[in-house]
Amino acid sequence: MARSIDRVKAALADAEIDAEIQTMPSSTRTAREAADACGCDVGQIVKSLIFEGVESGTLKLLLVSGRNQVDMALAHTAVGEPLQRADPRRVRDETGFAIGGVAPLGHKNPVGTWIDETLLTYGRVWAAAGAPNTVFCCDPVQLRDVTTAQIIKLA
Repeated sequence: MARSIDRVKAALADAEIDAEIQTMPSSTRTAREAADACGCDVGQIVKSLIFEGVESGTLKLLLVSGRNQVDMALAHTAVGEPLQRADPRRVRDETGFAIGGVAPLGHKNPVGTWIDETLLTYGRVWAAAGAPNTVFCCDPVQLRDVTTAQIIKLA
């Protein structure tokens, strides 16, 4: 897991995002757990959800506010094809992250990315940093820019 955290740290540095990766004493796998650990609103938590395009077979990364659930019809419209959950093994192989620790940046291979417009309403957001108990905090606009994410309405 150290390698995945190192990739996130390097990606943050390359993007000139001044963010410290923090290791929490307990799990931050769920949005509620992460919000409790970070002492923030659940909406400030970035859920990095990996889907597979049904038609293209390519992986898609949706950065979703912890407050929201993905409306699959809205996601389909925004992404341009129906989506299905990606196989966890494929996610690990192609992104370098295990489910529960998927970071929004630092992937082994480029992944098309969309960001929930709700996240952009916050001054700071918290995202996974490569392991189930690691997080970093940053400006959501910087996160959008560095991931070249398209803005999406997901709820």
